[in-house]
Amino acid sequence: MAAPVVSSVSPAQGPASGGTTVTVTGSGFTGALAVRFGAKNATSFTVNSSTQITAVTPSGTGAVNVTVTTSQGTSSQPVTFTYATVPTLTALTPTQGPPSGGTTVTLTGTNLTGATAVSFGGTPATSFTINSATQITAVSPPNTVGTTPVTVTTAGGISNALTFTYLAAPTLTALTPTQGPPSGGTTVTLTGTNLTGATAVSFGGTPATSFTVNSATQITAVSPPNAAGAVPVTVTTPGGTSNPNVPQAYFFYVARPAVTAVAPPSGSTAGGTTVMLTGTDLLNATAVQFDGAAATSFTVGSATQITAVAPPHAAGTAAVTVTTPGGTSAPVGYVYLAPATLTVLAPDRGPADSSTVVTLTGTNLAAATDVRFGTASASFTVVSPSQITAVAPTGPAGPVTVRVTTPAGTSGPVTYTRIAAPAI
Repeated sequence: MAAPVVSSVSPAQGPASGGTTVTVTGSGFTGALAVRFGAKNATSFTVNSSTQITAVTPSGTGAVNVTVTTSQGTSSQPVTFTYATVPTLTALTPTQGPPSGGTTVTLTGTNLTGATAVSFGGTPATSFTINSATQITAVSPPNTVGTTPVTVTTAGGISNALTFTYLAAPTLTALTPTQGPPSGGTTVTLTGTNLTGATAVSFGGTPATSFTVNSATQITAVSPPNAAGAVPVTVTTPGGTSNPNVPQAYFFYVARPAVTAVAPPSGSTAGGTTVMLTGTDLLNATAVQFDGAAATSFTVGSATQITAVAPPHAAGTAAVTVTTPGGTSAPVGYVYLAPATLTVLAPDRGPADSSTVVTLTGTNLAAATDVRFGTASASFTVVSPSQITAVAPTGPAGPVTVRVTTPAGTSGPVTYTRIAAPAI
């Protein structure tokens, strides 16, 4: 009879510590006396048939020849078994991802060639690719929130474990403020959970101009420019992206207000005039100013109307503006007028039963709206800021007070005397 023949072993690799069950295929195995891996005997072996032996590898290193010995001799064919080195892991990038899985992770280490498995806490990676003996790219499987060990299995054994953390997705529960101008630039405080490690803050899909992670529950972000309207704000972390479909996570880009008219257009330098401002996008006004001075008070009646009380101001034109979360309006003019004064009437008397043309001299008379002799309004003509001609109405004989009214108020009185016609 001929010496035994070894044609193949399966598997052809195993760890240096031994213990791999190997199927040896060939012929002439009946009555086998020994199975050797290099110079070492198999830890144990079983002759299954004349063509197959099952053997358990001893410890070893490198590639060794596998031989079978019977009473007819020892096989001489060059069939090798390779003792593979145990793989090691030195780094994971990234080290975090969402519980839904799907994170592409680069595993760096040694002896990664021939990897048969990549495990995340006992769950196989969704997929993996061996890039080289020192690098594997794997896709994380779904898992519960928390840390999990990552290992690589090769014919050399199972590597040491490195930690990958499954992070809960971030949530947003509040924005402060909730409004700002389309030009952007509003500093917004985002409150929520699981915000640590945020990699992006988005306003309607547009990245925030900048953001700072203050804590696990707070981020400060600067709104980017956007069109007027409501947009969802989201935060992205290695744990995923926050839900955009929650009302408390919406930011409203408010159109800049516009003021088109002020009525009345003028008033006293003493202030106190109630002014109606007409325009657009006036809701949520935070300030009404006259040349930078705050209105004494104001009330927002609608998106197109505000009632404000003018503050004191020197005589002249003041710029009136309205400020809302959408910005500050372009200014419109409001004229502050000094109160009118009367110093002289000429003549200061006339017949009671007929009209007399009287010249009124004083100051700040240009905007006169009324001239009264007692309670009766007179027809009048403004000649200059210091002179008015008026027609004194008829009335009972005796003195009456004469006053001029302008948008700045009513002047102090001067006296006109009606003289009765002589009796016959």
